[in-house]
Amino acid sequence: MTLNMNRRQFIISTGAAGISGILIACQSPAGKTAARNPRRKKIALIGTVVRKHSHAQHFIDRFLEGYGWAGQWWHPSIDLVSLYIDQFPKEDLARERSKRFNVPLFPSIEEALAVGKSGLNVDGVIIIGEHGDYKKNHLGQTLYPRYDWFKKVVGVFESAGRSVPVFNDKHLSTSWPECAEMVADSKRLQFPFLAGSSLPVTRRLPAIDFPWGTGLKESLSICYGGVDSYDFHGLETAQCMSERRGGGETGVRSIQAFQGDSMWTKLFESPERKRLFLAALSRSHSAAPADGFTIPTPSEAWARKVSPKAVGYFIEHLDGLKTTTLTCNGLVQDFTYAGLTVADQIISCQMQLPMPTVVSTNADFFNPLVHHIEQMVNTGCAPYPIERTLLTSGMTLFSVQSLKGEFKKIETSELKVAYHAPKASQFWNV
Repeated sequence: MTLNMNRRQFIISTGAAGISGILIACQSPAGKTAARNPRRKKIALIGTVVRKHSHAQHFIDRFLEGYGWAGQWWHPSIDLVSLYIDQFPKEDLARERSKRFNVPLFPSIEEALAVGKSGLNVDGVIIIGEHGDYKKNHLGQTLYPRYDWFKKVVGVFESAGRSVPVFNDKHLSTSWPECAEMVADSKRLQFPFLAGSSLPVTRRLPAIDFPWGTGLKESLSICYGGVDSYDFHGLETAQCMSERRGGGETGVRSIQAFQGDSMWTKLFESPERKRLFLAALSRSHSAAPADGFTIPTPSEAWARKVSPKAVGYFIEHLDGLKTTTLTCNGLVQDFTYAGLTVADQIISCQMQLPMPTVVSTNADFFNPLVHHIEQMVNTGCAPYPIERTLLTSGMTLFSVQSLKGEFKKIETSELKVAYHAPKASQFWNV
């Protein structure tokens, strides 16, 4: 496959998984629109379920109807031409969308990529393995078929003798070897591979990024939601900021999870972590007030009371950076970040992820993610390295293992994932 822009190389070393070498990736300047191609490129979308507010619905509707972007209604310059949907509940919308927009539904992934012919007849593949009725494993992780579907896509690439860009929604898999294999396949076949959620690319309050190359001592993010679901968002919130530090990302040495009283004790025993916790909390629009007040209070007793089952992941990076991700149900309903530089300065912001409500159903944080996918398909370049999602996938998996394993500290020799983030900011700031 020929890449249309200057190539940028990222080094990846995941020793225990047996992956090492060079991954080819490249970046487009932030906010730039890819040139319209003489032939509009075509994509296939593979999804678990299409119902109101499912991830597949958000992606499908934006590719078919457009979305708000840079103060205008943006109609994508690529065409969604085929669908494979795995489940059809009573409230299914896939058949209606297929009929209304004349986008055929195919009974298999292979047929969707062939678009009713044979071989590979699309220019990009979107994998949305989120929502739907799927089994859970012994750790409580939902076994979405992301890895299995990715391997079927790779099988089509191998048979066709060519490959096209691929996007995978959220983390890669519930198995580290599978996560590593997916990235290895993208390197082996040299196709742009983009993954993750909306958190790194949505709007920020304030609209800031961590200065590229600045020395960073510690990172902390606060989020809410479920284990092995929204905690991934919290880890991405921290990682998309801390990966910009001097020297780039080096990988993770160890992970330890805590919950409830032990988590709050661990958090507040460090003055620096307490400072970061309060800085991140100051960016929240939803922090629970203290009794008799309209504002939260910085006391440890208040935090324990309003979020008694809070979960914390305490992560040590190979270069000495510390990352803490807190899932604080009852305390907040948003995603915030604070980082402490080596110069003792704190940088903090909120990543906007407003949930759909009766009043607003837009979930417009999907807009920048869809825009990045469009740019990748048109340019042949991933806007940010897949290593970020490889690392955050591993951080999620091992954090859950520690949480379910009596809070034991896990040495993560597998997570020697080193990479450099692009200098250009990728979040939604237009």
